[in-house]
Amino acid sequence: MEILGSIGVLLGVFIIILLAVRGLNVLIAAPIATAVVVLFNEMNIFETLLGTGSQQFMGALGNYVVNFFAVFLLGSILAKLMEESGATVSIANYILDKFGKDKPYSVLVAIFIISAVLTYGGISLFVVMFAIIPLARSLFKKLDISWHLIQVPLWLGIATITMTMLPGTPAIQNVIPIQYLGTSLTAAPIPSILGSIGTVIFGLTYMRYVLNKSLAKGENYATHTNDETVEIELENLPSFASSIAPLLVLITIAITGSVFGNDFWRTNVIYFALLIGILLGYFLFRPYITDIVKVLNIGAVSSMSPLITTATSVAFGAVVMSVPGFTFFADLMLNVPGGPLVALTVLTAVMSGITGSTSGALGIVIPAYGQYFLDAGVHPEMIHRVASVGANFLTLVPHGGAMLTFLMISGLTHKNGFKDAFNTAFFGSLVAQVIIIISGSFIY
Repeated sequence: MEILGSIGVLLGVFIIILLAVRGLNVLIAAPIATAVVVLFNEMNIFETLLGTGSQQFMGALGNYVVNFFAVFLLGSILAKLMEESGATVSIANYILDKFGKDKPYSVLVAIFIISAVLTYGGISLFVVMFAIIPLARSLFKKLDISWHLIQVPLWLGIATITMTMLPGTPAIQNVIPIQYLGTSLTAAPIPSILGSIGTVIFGLTYMRYVLNKSLAKGENYATHTNDETVEIELENLPSFASSIAPLLVLITIAITGSVFGNDFWRTNVIYFALLIGILLGYFLFRPYITDIVKVLNIGAVSSMSPLITTATSVAFGAVVMSVPGFTFFADLMLNVPGGPLVALTVLTAVMSGITGSTSGALGIVIPAYGQYFLDAGVHPEMIHRVASVGANFLTLVPHGGAMLTFLMISGLTHKNGFKDAFNTAFFGSLVAQVIIIISGSFIY
């Protein structure tokens, strides 16, 4: 039965990936794939799908929503305020002006910095994509450089250091481990900073490599996209100082509370930081928003789709990890050579690849295996950081929601818009993880 169950796990994973790549929403794909896994493992399908236990589909989905609803809600509202007021465009323009708009590599570096600043300030990577891609498109066309190069600076900025590495980042991937490990947003700060530096060095080097390679091949703007122009409205924008203020305040509160606060403050500082960022943004951006109530409402409603989508991925993964057929794979991953931190890296990376969600993987692995690694003698702060970065390895997969959204907005395809994006996130995370594990072994 265990062999059949293991086959069911593989089949379920294959089905959810196939259905997602073919465009079926994960809200439908996940229950179908879960049902296949359950049937092959000879479990009660109705109880497993509809039960409220933590290892049952609806129970795991509900637990994730309860635990992280507030973070998604507040983050989405802040992002909508930034987007509708033009604050994101104001920040982008300021940085582009400082770095210059006439040299290809300078533009790529500027796009990376803009993306990193916005996401480190708590703005959703989806909002950043919608804000930055139209700006970048006009610059790429003006410089006549290949449009497919956008994937490297964008993903380096939104899906590496500010997602899982930098201490204090308010990204949901940095929040999830706190709920189960009692850590803070600044977990393992020194290894995290060193790992982030390594990732940036790798990313900037890889960025120059792909640019030079593209130029040597004679590629231009139209090589990988239709020749179309997207006009950006630049009038009546808030100043750079006003635009960046809510993000700076948010990060300051998050880091200060995580470092100097008591246990309660370290665990919950993200909520206060986001709320104060929203209030400040509300007062600063009101002159630039015609209907503030509508913006707040849209922000609130917009939080539901990513929350439920991620929760559904978590539910699928929770069921997969609970079935008898998963034992074989769990034993393989937990006993890989290199010790518990390497095993944790492999486990979170695999679950991220399966679910197509970094936060989904963390929402599965940390509750299920956090105590296992604590019992193995691993420091909670190292579990937090290593798990977060490990989940980042396969954050960009063909069926992932972030990748599919990027391809839709950019007009690229899996053929010309995936390889360099994957390399940026995977190898950037690999560099960081090696540095974090080695440096952390001397500190913890």
